[in-house]
Amino acid sequence: MSRYLSILILGMAGVLAASAAHGQAYIGLVYPAGGQQGTTVQVRLGGQRIDGVKDALVSGTGVEARVVDYWRWLNNQEVALMRENQRDLQRELRERQKKNPNAKFDETKQRILDRLEPRVREWVNTPANRSLANLAFVELTIAPDAEPGPREIRLVTPTGLSNPMVFHVSQFPESVRKPATTWTLPTLGKEEGAEPKRPPEEIEVRTSVPSVVNGQIAAGQVNHYRFEAKQGQRLVISTYARHLQPYIADAVPGWFQPVLTLFDAQGREVAYNDDYRFQADSVMHYEVAADGEYVLTISDALFRGREDFVYRITIAEMPFITSIFPLGGRQGEPVAVEMQGWNIDQAQLTLPPTGSAPGLYTVTASRAGLVSNQVPFAIDNLPEIVEQEPNHDRGQANKVQLPVIVNGRIGQSGDWDVFQFDGLAGQTVVAEVTARRLDSPLDSMLKLTDADGNILALNDDHEDPGTGLNTHHADSYLMVQLPADGAYFVHLSDTTNLGGDEYAYRLRISPPQPDFALRVTPSGGGFRSKGSATANVYAIRKDGFAGDIKVTLKDPPDGFLASPIVLKDGQEMQRLTVRTSLASTPEPVRLAIAGTAMVGDVEISRDAAPAEDRMQAFLWRHLVTAKEFRALVYDPSNQPPPSRVYQPPANPPWAKKPPAGAAKFTKSQVAGRLRQLKALYEDWLLTDDFYGEKVAECEAAE
Repeated sequence: MSRYLSILILGMAGVLAASAAHGQAYIGLVYPAGGQQGTTVQVRLGGQRIDGVKDALVSGTGVEARVVDYWRWLNNQEVALMRENQRDLQRELRERQKKNPNAKFDETKQRILDRLEPRVREWVNTPANRSLANLAFVELTIAPDAEPGPREIRLVTPTGLSNPMVFHVSQFPESVRKPATTWTLPTLGKEEGAEPKRPPEEIEVRTSVPSVVNGQIAAGQVNHYRFEAKQGQRLVISTYARHLQPYIADAVPGWFQPVLTLFDAQGREVAYNDDYRFQADSVMHYEVAADGEYVLTISDALFRGREDFVYRITIAEMPFITSIFPLGGRQGEPVAVEMQGWNIDQAQLTLPPTGSAPGLYTVTASRAGLVSNQVPFAIDNLPEIVEQEPNHDRGQANKVQLPVIVNGRIGQSGDWDVFQFDGLAGQTVVAEVTARRLDSPLDSMLKLTDADGNILALNDDHEDPGTGLNTHHADSYLMVQLPADGAYFVHLSDTTNLGGDEYAYRLRISPPQPDFALRVTPSGGGFRSKGSATANVYAIRKDGFAGDIKVTLKDPPDGFLASPIVLKDGQEMQRLTVRTSLASTPEPVRLAIAGTAMVGDVEISRDAAPAEDRMQAFLWRHLVTAKEFRALVYDPSNQPPPSRVYQPPANPPWAKKPPAGAAKFTKSQVAGRLRQLKALYEDWLLTDDFYGEKVAECEAAE
């Protein structure tokens, strides 16, 4: 399948997925996107269809979540009512304090005034991103022994679960810039008018080493951080930005592109980073040249920005892995892994257990109690060898027996690694590079030649739709039917003519191994009582596999069932309908979907990875995997009681019937007005007196 055909097919399937998930709660903003072990942090989550949010879930253990408030987006009529009530309260308080300077409101009125002030101040009529304008405020309590690293956070609403977003647990003290308010949609030609203004003291923040700083970038903004460092410190300054929000649908190139610059006390630039290798998130490795103050700046490469341009920067002498070798190992066999990086002297590398099933894992290094960045590590079940230099041409080629996985490196600029195997006429052979998918900077080029040097096949990039975060499919793939008996040569190099110890790869040379992988979207949702919901199941076929894939629920919990579906050859996606006999569930339920297929005489089974269908830059769509698939069964007739019930006073001052012509609304406007008043009242944004008076106005209009 060509790259562009694959993009088109996934794009069409993604439209269906988006349609199917139309009712799913959505979050696209988490700020701050992390917190330190042993602390409690309040997080803003912005999204849509999150009305009535009642809970939040964080994957893993050691993090407890509690929803503390919810701000729905308000229209200008509602805000006009709130401002009027706010002015009344402020006027009343001033009058009281004229008589008694210590006069205060009762608890209810003070609560309402305190809630009105930030809601009115932060409101904008035309948000820059309407899908972020509803805000849930969640308190996260992080245990001192919570495992550091990325988690997933979701909101639970009365009708289901939101998509997941990334939340990090760190080991260092954290500082958080003042959260950005909802930003205004810019007017063409007057974009500067929409840029948020900030006082000078908010431009630069003082921090220390080690620390994590959290911020958001507005259009045209540069954020500054000042800290002291000592000569000889080996600082790792690493950014999470695209990692937190991998795809932004309405921005080119489709993510926040952070740029880091470090200045010394004299204002001289001493370090700079835009991309870290092929990754958008910047990383600096800097050995401090002299004692003194340093200033770190961050901006977007294109000087764009919005409240969802969220970042986290770690500034610390932390262990950081820059490369490992080999990039994987064989199932059931021990492997010695060489590690390179910063601050890794005496660091211990944690590898997957020896008996781990084939698949993709992550490894970390620990030193003095600090845990490094995560690096991918592959486990397979084929025989493995390590390339032997020199093997630059056919005369020096390493001879290999098929099937095999070769672990190697393109050690220097212009290097070629060549491998020889014996083949038979009509035999089909696959040569596949796995490097970029394992965070190697290698941009591979692969070619197959015969004994006379004739090129039989050549490939640079091969798309793997299963790697949803990868937009440069730099790994190569060949599948060739050999024309004759004899010796054949696989040649591997770097397309950009670069090389080094970090340019590692895993090269599989084998007969085809027909297989498949599955993705299911969305990764969460909801079921109506004794109802059904659909999930979109995508098939990713490997090594020419063309068989039928039977898909159904795997070990369904009580009350759930699904009729199997079959993905036939050529089918990229089909919907699976899941039914429930339950009226409701007290909490979200974990579901699993799996597919089986016959490969020759052997039946294989593969679990479907939960995923979210994400759009990049107005067009391209990607299946971004999540940790788990969860759903909630809800009873739509079970409406929660109102959070606040109005009790009209016996003799309200507005009880007199207004004179003729005093009504402010027509009968057709009254119903909507009453709904607005009721919603604001239940949100504790109107006082009893104000609410009663405005309702009376509506009744008079009737």
